[in-house]
Amino acid sequence: MVAMTNRCHRPRFAKSIPALASLGMALILSAGVSGVACAARPGGGGASAPAGQAAQEPVRIRDVVYGRKHGVALTMDVFKPPANVNPSGIGVIWMVSGGWYSSHNSINPGLSKIFTDRGHTVFQVVHSSQPKFTLPEIVPDIHRAVRFIRGHAAEYGVDPERLGIAGASAGGHLSLMMAAYGAPGDPQAEDPIDRLSSRVNAVGAFFPPTDFLNYGKPGQKALSYEELRPFWHVFAVPAGATDEARDTIARTFSPVYGLSAASPPVLLFHGDADTLVPLQQSREVMQKLEAFKVPHKLEVRPGKGHGWPAIGEDMLLIARWFEEHLSKPDSKPPEK
Repeated sequence: MVAMTNRCHRPRFAKSIPALASLGMALILSAGVSGVACAARPGGGGASAPAGQAAQEPVRIRDVVYGRKHGVALTMDVFKPPANVNPSGIGVIWMVSGGWYSSHNSINPGLSKIFTDRGHTVFQVVHSSQPKFTLPEIVPDIHRAVRFIRGHAAEYGVDPERLGIAGASAGGHLSLMMAAYGAPGDPQAEDPIDRLSSRVNAVGAFFPPTDFLNYGKPGQKALSYEELRPFWHVFAVPAGATDEARDTIARTFSPVYGLSAASPPVLLFHGDADTLVPLQQSREVMQKLEAFKVPHKLEVRPGKGHGWPAIGEDMLLIARWFEEHLSKPDSKPPEK
C-alpha cells in the first residue's frame, strides 16, 4: 500500500508492503489521491464550508473496535466533518484493502478529506488480512463493520440508511460483496450489533474483480488465471478439491451472482488496459444491473491499467454519486 498525505503533491512510498499485496495495489492510489483533497476544494474552499472559508481539518477518531477475532481487535478510523462544515448525514465506508491485504498503516486521511469537506463522515475499515486470513474469514469482517456502523450511526452523526461503501481493487470487490450479499441480521443473535442489517445503500468502486468463473472472458477461471497466482491462496481452496468444489468457492466470492433488483446504485471505474482485473469484470456488473433496472454507471479510462494518475478526480465523482443517491433535499452540499 502506498502512503498518502493530504498535501497537493505526489506521495512517496513510506515502506514496502508484502509482495503479494503490492501486485494489486502499487498503482491504485499512488499518484492521485493526495490531490483529492485539492480537487475537493475548488478555489481553496471546502464545498460545504461557509463562503470564503476553507474547510478545517476533519475530526479523527482512531482505532474504533468494531469486532474481535481470535483475540485480536478489528478496527476502523472514523473521520468526521470539520467544525465549520455542516454534516450531511451520509456515511462513507472505505475498504482499506489491496490484494485482500489490510493494515492500519494504510489508512489515508487525505482520501477522507474529499468526503469530510462535503459534510460526510468516513469510516476507513481495516479487515483481517491475508496471508493469515482468507476470504471466508475476511468477508464476515465487512458484514460486521457495516452492522457496527449502522448500530452506532447516531453516535457518529450519520443516517443508518444512508451508507455508501467504496474501495479499489480488492477493496472494490469487498464493497460489491456487500452490494450483492448484504443481509438482514440474526434476530436471535446475542450481540445486538449482529441483529442489524449489513446492506449498504450505494457503491463506488475502482477496477473490482467480480466474476471468478469468467475472468476476462467466458469460461476463464480466476483460479487458473496466471496473473492472479499470488492471490490464489486467499480463496482457501482445500488441497485435492474437485473442479466442482473449486467453482463453488469461486462463485461464492463473486459478487456478480448476488446482484438483484434490490441491489444499491453502483458506480464503477476501470481502465481498458487493466490486465490484473480485466475491464470485462466491471462490464458484467453493468449488464446485470441494467437487466435489474438498478441505477448504475461505468467510467472507462482509455489506455489505463490498474490505477492512473488522475484517480483523485474520480474520488470526487464517487462523492457526487453518493450525494445523488443518498442525500436528502436539504443535505446535498452546493457545488462551487
